[in-house]
Amino acid sequence: MQTFWSCCVKMARITLEELNELDDEVLDEEEEPMDGEEQNRLFSHWETVASTHQVTLPQEMAGPIVQMTHHNQMREPVPYTMLSQHEKCEEIAYEERLYPAGKWACITKGEPKYEQSISMGFMKLIRYICKENSLGRHLGMTVPVVNEIHLNKEGTELLQEVITAYYLPGEFQLNPPLPVDPEIQILERAPLQAITRAFYGTTTEETILREIHLLWELLGSTDNVLRDTYMVAAYENPRVPDRRNEIWFIRRAD
Repeated sequence: MQTFWSCCVKMARITLEELNELDDEVLDEEEEPMDGEEQNRLFSHWETVASTHQVTLPQEMAGPIVQMTHHNQMREPVPYTMLSQHEKCEEIAYEERLYPAGKWACITKGEPKYEQSISMGFMKLIRYICKENSLGRHLGMTVPVVNEIHLNKEGTELLQEVITAYYLPGEFQLNPPLPVDPEIQILERAPLQAITRAFYGTTTEETILREIHLLWELLGSTDNVLRDTYMVAAYENPRVPDRRNEIWFIRRAD
């Protein structure tokens, strides 16, 4: 089995109500364009968020950030089939899903900190989504964005390389727009069977390792789940403080 679920990862179906709740600060498609002051305020907000990840937000991200905010309501969920749900104390503890094959835009980063890798990878993907592609147009956002991580043999630390992947919207699956950035690859990913558990807030190496440990406790002993490769699925943009995430365990391919 190749990494990033044999070349790319797939994501989850959520309800229309959930999509509407993903960000309270959305702009209606018919709203007037932002003036310079509003754009500067938005950029400053993202700049502050980036600084918490020890990343500098380049000025050329101003345009893509405005576009992403303007198109915020148009988010296409990544398709999947629900296989099973497992409860604990009358609440859903974890789910098992099947994600079909599909095309993803993927980028690999190996910064000193996990937060730096995902921030820098996501910024490049945003620019691809916002016109830096062979069509020269906004492609539309899909959720979640998935980060593939790898653990050391002891399972105590994350390795530096992180693959960040964006599922191409349905209209581009057959003929994906090519990225301008040579670091971004368009990959066809094989089907993936994932065990998923939701958690909320920021994602750091510490929180990810904790969530992996919690899901292993719930799941118990099993031989057909990978122990060195996991996925972290992000459903909301980094400026949402209590954002929704999921940890994904990967079933071994038969």
